[in-house]
Amino acid sequence: MTKDYKEITQDISEYVGVLKKAAPEAMDGFYTMAKAATADGALDKKTKELIALAIGITQRCDGCIGFHAKALKDLGATKEEIAEVMVMCVYMGGGPALMYAADALRAFEQFSE
Repeated sequence: MTKDYKEITQDISEYVGVLKKAAPEAMDGFYTMAKAATADGALDKKTKELIALAIGITQRCDGCIGFHAKALKDLGATKEEIAEVMVMCVYMGGGPALMYAADALRAFEQFSE
């Protein structure tokens, strides 16, 4: 089964919009936290996105993989940087992490096309 991460993120975005209309204060709070958490600080935005991708892999979240792979492409991450993060995920998470690490690399490549 091949996953289309562009389709996955587009579909999720549509329903996040629905959720934002249904619970605007909670969603605004989430987006405020996301903006603060990803801002450049002691760690730069790209490093924080690499961490977020790793967490998405180890939590087995297709949406997280898609959104963070796209963000990393937009931030100029290289395939080699992504691969090093994938290896750390496999090291720390074993076989299940390997399955999602492969998918994360696929997502990065799909957004890089």
